[in-house]
Amino acid sequence: MIDATILLWGVAIGSIYVLLATGLNLIFGVMKLVNFAHGELLMLGAYVSYSITTGLGLDVYLSIFVSMGVIALVGLGVERLAFRRVLGADKLNEIFVSLGLILIFDNVAVLIWGEDSKLLTSPFKGMGLHFGDVFLRYDLLIAFAVVVAILVGLLFLINKTKVGMAMRATSQKSQASMLMGINIEHIYIFTFMLGAVLAGAAGTLFGIIFPFNPYIGALPTIKTFAIIILGGLGSIKGAIVGGLLFGIAENLASATLGSIWGDAVAFALLIAVLILRPKGLFGEKGD
Repeated sequence: MIDATILLWGVAIGSIYVLLATGLNLIFGVMKLVNFAHGELLMLGAYVSYSITTGLGLDVYLSIFVSMGVIALVGLGVERLAFRRVLGADKLNEIFVSLGLILIFDNVAVLIWGEDSKLLTSPFKGMGLHFGDVFLRYDLLIAFAVVVAILVGLLFLINKTKVGMAMRATSQKSQASMLMGINIEHIYIFTFMLGAVLAGAAGTLFGIIFPFNPYIGALPTIKTFAIIILGGLGSIKGAIVGGLLFGIAENLASATLGSIWGDAVAFALLIAVLILRPKGLFGEKGD
């Protein structure tokens, strides 16, 4: 019988993947941009919260809002100064820009914060709820609730607001959208900043649950691309379902087979799904 704690941990971890994957999927869906440095924004989000909580004594959960704002500005700079120059060009150019950004962000983080691992201190550290033999940390519950709240707000933005409709139109037919009066350059900026906001929030939640260092961005980025492919390119629903499945599969494998098997089994799930559905779980539909 599967331990309920393992499943709950998988859902909590998967929800963080969901935030990161949803942001990257938005950027890819609207801008058709491949950004392998997206995980570095998660890393920076964790460090921004660390600086705020240790320097100013702000509650770690309130620091999420600061992290989201700061990483949004970082995203604005990255889009304007780096990706804007290669957008629409060969995808190889985007990949090399991404790799350059990874090196820049990692080394800047080392210079500012050092290489030692850090952990965000939660006011609920060691506290949780007992359900028989199941112990559920408050931090996992709060992380899941924060992700749900952010996703609800995101879906409202995309489906019920003018800017959301403009994003959807741009993702489908950018040239036609421009002819209809949509400023697609502004939509690109907004979309990239929105993806960065989600990465910043994911970074703080990640830092509350796991130790982090300047080099943590690479593996979450790889997993995020796997989740996007698993769920279907451009599908927010796919990013949500794919992230949760990935987190659960990874945690189940780590708990039952050993930690070294977590990533292997999660990526095996990706391969199995793609054999059955090459376009991903929701690849044939848009949101």
